[in-house]
Amino acid sequence: FIWSVPLLILEMGMGKKTRKGLVGSFTDLIGERFAWMGGFVAAVTTFIMFYYSVVAGWCLRYFISAVGGRWLTRVHHTEATIDLARMTDPVAAQQSFESFATSGWAVPFHLLAIGICAWIVYKGVVNGIERANRVLIPILAIMLLVAAVRALTLPGAEKGLQFMFHIDWSSLSDYRIWLEGLTQSAWSTGAGWGLLLTYAVYTREKEDTVKNCLIVGLGNNSMSMLAALAVLPTVFASFPTFQDAFEVATFSGPAATGLTFVWIPILFGKLPFGQFFSAVFFLALSAAALSSLIAMVELATRVLIDFGMKRQKAIKVVFAAAFVGGIPSALSLGFFVNQDWAWGLGLMVSGGIFAFAAIKYGLSRVRIELINLPGNEIHLGRWFNSLFGVLVPAEFTVLISWWAIRSFGWADKWWNPFAAESLGTCLFQWGLAVIVLMAFNNRMVALLRNAGGAPVLEEGVPL
Repeated sequence: FIWSVPLLILEMGMGKKTRKGLVGSFTDLIGERFAWMGGFVAAVTTFIMFYYSVVAGWCLRYFISAVGGRWLTRVHHTEATIDLARMTDPVAAQQSFESFATSGWAVPFHLLAIGICAWIVYKGVVNGIERANRVLIPILAIMLLVAAVRALTLPGAEKGLQFMFHIDWSSLSDYRIWLEGLTQSAWSTGAGWGLLLTYAVYTREKEDTVKNCLIVGLGNNSMSMLAALAVLPTVFASFPTFQDAFEVATFSGPAATGLTFVWIPILFGKLPFGQFFSAVFFLALSAAALSSLIAMVELATRVLIDFGMKRQKAIKVVFAAAFVGGIPSALSLGFFVNQDWAWGLGLMVSGGIFAFAAIKYGLSRVRIELINLPGNEIHLGRWFNSLFGVLVPAEFTVLISWWAIRSFGWADKWWNPFAAESLGTCLFQWGLAVIVLMAFNNRMVALLRNAGGAPVLEEGVPL
């Protein structure tokens, strides 16, 4: 309510107003010299797309393995299979995941994931994206509901609920709680990515901006809650002591992959009909990953379309770039962790850029011209000016500064631009992106001018 939903509202308003992607929207709203800002937001989301496709591939692989009941692993460089029912050793499970994620087998699954999404986007907004999400989103909701009901009926599930909903008020003084909460909220809802801005290009004028964004935010968090209800009660029902379960529930692994890809196969393997519920869980996870990846592919495609490229060619370029750009993360967990660290935190910067755009355009103008349109059921009052003029910029400034100062203590060489998780690697990668984009700012503006014409819903079909 104080970060994600306001950013979603702003994004949707910008997309509906300009009918252009990120670079075109920033150029139209706040001036040609700020085209690089839209480019930076697009770059953050595109770099996330590169390794997110790898994660989607992991989900597909685990779903296929769960259906087959066997997990491929490598032991001493020898291919072997492990029966799902025998996957009770966390060391073996972690070895199975890490060997898969670094042996090269992740590359074809990465190709499968980005290929599916590129094909759907290639089919078009209506025939591709809308039809795919009409299938993927219900699958996600139904599968998570089935998994959550099963988890909550397990003996000892109440310990998981206690762990999940207990509030430790003292933790609110820890900057990491706020930083991780903000970035997780932005990551989960898509706030600051430019995804909703891109989809808003194709929405009808009468669509209620505020109501739709509230539905997006609350609907997303409801799905997140269902996922947690499927996982955490299962964890605590599977261990005799609270401490053992606590250690598993807080085991993150590389880039927070540990609980999902190490422990979930073990936990579901212990349950009656475990193979079925493991398949259900990873099918839901695959649906969630693919629906998000589709939006990222469309975002990058829309930017190229605004530059004058035909839709079919733009999708082919995005597909090729995503496949090549994702290969390093599909081969190296260290590289994957670095990219997740740098560009996941980059979403905070993207949010700050959106706040700057709102202030630059004029907060009252944003509220009147972009959001409070005729026919909307919900209209925002003057308090919106304070939210975007004071609170959102303050959140960004305080958290980014707090994180930067405290980062000196958690890494010996905080300045190292090649460390997996350091302040230096973020500043280096963000700075490099800004320098390149500012150097090409005028070129991007020229491409936007030359493209001209009215925006289109589908290739050749006027909006």
